[in-house]
Amino acid sequence: MKSITQLLKLKATQNQVHTIGPDQMVLEALRVMAEKNVGALPVLENGQVVGVISERDYARKIVLQGRSSVGTPVRDIMSTPVVTVNSRQSIEACMGIMTDSHLRHLPVVEDGELLGLLSIGDLVKEAIAEQADLIRQLEQYIRGDWADIPMAQPNHRHSTRV
Repeated sequence: MKSITQLLKLKATQNQVHTIGPDQMVLEALRVMAEKNVGALPVLENGQVVGVISERDYARKIVLQGRSSVGTPVRDIMSTPVVTVNSRQSIEACMGIMTDSHLRHLPVVEDGELLGLLSIGDLVKEAIAEQADLIRQLEQYIRGDWADIPMAQPNHRHSTRV
């Protein structure tokens, strides 16, 4: 399975991590999310992740409470404390954290620096790809297509006892 570092490198070729400051207005965060087609933004203050603002935060803390996105700073509705992971954690561990914490977005932080933002979709997509690859390898193994399976060459030293 790919590492978090590999997954972030793949995402980096597609787009950069978009962030917002805690004192910016919620309306600006919504504009950035809409423009960049993302569902959440890490909130950075002095280069440190201090929260995450998501469409869910907007719906629950602005719309449902009848507040204004024009005059409300991001810090008033961002999710805190922010749950982060480092690049050495496994995809399975990240999925577990997201499931247990009811998160859809997970910042990846290394030595205090934001490296990227993973969505549950990123992790599910990778898990599905890994399972599809494993199924393909097992099918090849069953058919005896040894040459096509990495590191799965048969052991020709089988002994048969009679």
